[in-house]
Amino acid sequence: MIVVVVGSRGSDLACAQVQEVLTALKTLRPDVRFRHQIIVEAGDSDTSSSLSAVSQANGGAAFANAQEEALLRGRVDLVVHSLKDLPTTATRGLTLLPPPTRAEVRDALCGSTLAALPAGARVGTSAQRRIAQLLRARPDVQPVPIRGNVPPRLAKMESQNLDAVLLAAAGLQRLDLQDRIGELLSLDTFLPAPGQGALGIQIRSEDTTTRDVLDGYGDAKTFAEVRAERGMLHELHGGCAVPIGAYAIHRDGSLLLRGQVTSLDGRIQVAGQVVGTPEEPEKLGHQLARQLLDAGAEDILAAIR
Repeated sequence: MIVVVVGSRGSDLACAQVQEVLTALKTLRPDVRFRHQIIVEAGDSDTSSSLSAVSQANGGAAFANAQEEALLRGRVDLVVHSLKDLPTTATRGLTLLPPPTRAEVRDALCGSTLAALPAGARVGTSAQRRIAQLLRARPDVQPVPIRGNVPPRLAKMESQNLDAVLLAAAGLQRLDLQDRIGELLSLDTFLPAPGQGALGIQIRSEDTTTRDVLDGYGDAKTFAEVRAERGMLHELHGGCAVPIGAYAIHRDGSLLLRGQVTSLDGRIQVAGQVVGTPEEPEKLGHQLARQLLDAGAEDILAAIR
């Protein structure tokens, strides 16, 4: 019998994502035995530093390096990431496969709606993108940096006297915590992180056995969408700690990609969109990135770096 070892981080969300994948794969390939192995990442070990500091200290891969190393060394055969945590520069010897259809892409405000937040409200969040977008929408509120897994971050509303916390809706839904959502935030204001809501399915490039096991599992449309988003992010030389939002969707046989770069204080924002063929998603992402750079995003990013 073929045995496939699946690696992931050890958070509640990471384990829920693995179970989502394994439930589908066990139906697709009942002849294969799957085993889950937890891998500790630098971003999980260091919970005191800011997300941007941890990201910079680990080459932008604070939540992926150890998993990729385990994959390269053959300790696991397949890794399930949150795709937004995976750097856009491919690691030699590893291949990203089509993910399943992605979950909700929007951000969620828990504890309140955006309009109901009082002036000076304390809102917990960790990502620079969310902080920048929040300040642009509500410059009167006070972002409070919080890190950790999803349930502890929700608990910090009480322990840190927060009025609300800002999280990815997909994580809340995968943990059956959707009842904590006060509002799903509009894509017109809060474009998600590139790849948000999607899983990153990664294998060794030469591992034909695992590739065959996953044949027929992924969704081609989702793969094209996230490749366009990640193509834009790559061309902008961004990462999970930079306030860049992107969202691609199939529409009338074409691929529509929207992008957004926001200054850390929320005061300046450059946004745009392009439409192109789904067969060349990275090219579409590069096209929008250059459009954003020409419109002023280069100055915003230079100031952040």
